[in-house]
Amino acid sequence: MNKIFNVIIFAALLIGLCACASNPPPVDAVQTPESGPDWAGVYAGVIPAASGPGINVTITLNNDLTYELQYQYIDRPDGGFNVNGTFKLDSDENLITLDMSDMANIPPYYRVAENRLVQLDMEGNPITGASANEYVLARKQ
Repeated sequence: MNKIFNVIIFAALLIGLCACASNPPPVDAVQTPESGPDWAGVYAGVIPAASGPGINVTITLNNDLTYELQYQYIDRPDGGFNVNGTFKLDSDENLITLDMSDMANIPPYYRVAENRLVQLDMEGNPITGASANEYVLARKQ
């Protein structure tokens, strides 16, 4: 009986020691805007337009949580605009919400993926249907 008790105590101590052995990652390994996050960079692509051949879109996401968005309608040389502002990241850093209070008809939501941004609809949901793959911006820098 004494041996069983000693084995149980030893097992409990061993489990406790193993649990304490795992160290949290060092602070400098945690991604912060200052350490160069994976989402920062320039993304570009052509998305569908309601009327016309498409819209050239370029988004620059900066480490300081600011952005520049450029829209240029392909068939209209004067049909474009630039917007600068700030953006928010969700806790997983994979959903970007642009602060676009002045642009009510432009979706502010993008999903971060490997070397690309995927534009979401006005409610932050994935775009579905035949043209869903056309709302992807590829990383340029």
